[in-house]
Amino acid sequence: MSNVHVMDHPLIQHKITYIRRKDTGSKDFRSAVGEIAALMCYEATRDLKLQDVEIETPMGKMVGKELSGKKLAIVPILRAGLGMVDGMLDMVPAAKVGHIGLYRDPETLEPVEYYCKLPADSSEREVFVVDPMLATGGSSVAAIQMLKDKGVKSIRFMCIIAAPEGVKRMQDEHSDVELYIGALDEKLNDHAYIVPGLGDAGDRIFGTK
Repeated sequence: MSNVHVMDHPLIQHKITYIRRKDTGSKDFRSAVGEIAALMCYEATRDLKLQDVEIETPMGKMVGKELSGKKLAIVPILRAGLGMVDGMLDMVPAAKVGHIGLYRDPETLEPVEYYCKLPADSSEREVFVVDPMLATGGSSVAAIQMLKDKGVKSIRFMCIIAAPEGVKRMQDEHSDVELYIGALDEKLNDHAYIVPGLGDAGDRIFGTK
């Protein structure tokens, strides 16, 4: 599982335990999801390339480091993925944001696109697809295929909690995509919810039922 990165940072683990608690309310849940996304973004960008740049400090000239190569884009899968965007923008304010909306066809159970708006130069960017939960993998696999179909070449996927079934499907269908996972859980239940998980991330972020 060389393309699967499960986070072991103590702060990430602590905050994931906090959002798993059923008595954590929407406001605190939403804040913690943003904090987790920021911490995961920090971990997931540690291999970005740097270049030398000559600058002047108040004390004189020096050669420092700055990001080189591809710029970043963040593409949340609607709607729960929205909860991760602000935290990532705190880390990478220059990133552009796209959106992908999918719904599950009740007959075929396959994901269907209803919205896709990407930055015009997405094919030139390092694109992070974000969704708090990777359950069956259906939506994530479909979203990544949509990006590839639109010419995006460099894609990473970030989720807070994943089920083994979703990880396997992502590896089977998009083995070239790096997966960044906050916690890898036990399994899916009969209703395709992650166990032990945290329930419905969208409902908990937005306070809906």
